[in-house]
Amino acid sequence: MSVEPAPPPHLDLTRLRVLAAVARTGSVTAAARELHYAQPSVSHHLARLEAEAGIALLQRAGRGVRLTEAGRLLAARAEEILGRVEGARRELDALVGLRAGRARLAAFPSALATLVPAAVAGLRAAHPGLGVGLVEAEPPEAVAALQAGDVDVALVFRHTDAPHARPAMDLSRFEVTVVHSEPIALVRRAADAAPDGPGARDGAGDGPPPLADLRDAAWIAGCERCRADLVARCATAGFDPRIAFETDDYVAVQALVASGAGVSLLPSLALRAHRNPDVVAHPLPGATREVLALTVGAPTPAVHALVQRLVEAGDAARD
Repeated sequence: MSVEPAPPPHLDLTRLRVLAAVARTGSVTAAARELHYAQPSVSHHLARLEAEAGIALLQRAGRGVRLTEAGRLLAARAEEILGRVEGARRELDALVGLRAGRARLAAFPSALATLVPAAVAGLRAAHPGLGVGLVEAEPPEAVAALQAGDVDVALVFRHTDAPHARPAMDLSRFEVTVVHSEPIALVRRAADAAPDGPGARDGAGDGPPPLADLRDAAWIAGCERCRADLVARCATAGFDPRIAFETDDYVAVQALVASGAGVSLLPSLALRAHRNPDVVAHPLPGATREVLALTVGAPTPAVHALVQRLVEAGDAARD
């Protein structure tokens, strides 16, 4: 006659949490305080856990208790079990967030025309239920929207190598992720830059002339805030640029350059978003601009996924 093995003991998670608290704090009273339970409730859970385990887990020690060898073993396993349960809960919460969450992004125009579409496409392919809201905003407006809670991510830029009269943005209040690093290029009319043939139209000639050689040129620049990088570079070269035309529209900038109205500086994303065939762009040695994703506090799964896709898009844009 065969004997069926006894079923494994049922171990309640709440009671395991109580035992782990007793082991961690050293007493029933301290465990009750940590868990915000009444002390009799803690004692009740411990007694039920001993019954479920079928072995003594605590023994009297003076006016208090101490764990038996079985109690210490089970308390250690309880910490591991509870940690795995909490990890599973976080993973499920993240999965739900990616299925039904929403992320709102503010980005400047050239990023909105290049990095953002690639990031959104990748995000929607991986998480079809995830909603994405987009708004165009220059860095100061994007930061203000982030601080006001109107967006979850602000995509901004900062120049990394040239001294500026204006102080750099204070990013100490944000979580900062570097998305992309791009060169700054001198943009000139192709006919002026490559008079001897088309080979140098793509920047394959001797490189850009020193900025000091362009002190008498007409310059096409953006608003007062946006032209700070140009003004700082020209100041380093020993002159103040003569701003003949003002526009933040990178398509209009290139059209004006192509018409012979002047020269300009543009970052590579602006040239990637739109490239006029009648201009030539020479990267300035050492001149770069960083694109940053700013968030506040711990990101939701949806926001984290969006930032990661922006980083992937930034990496791809370097190719």
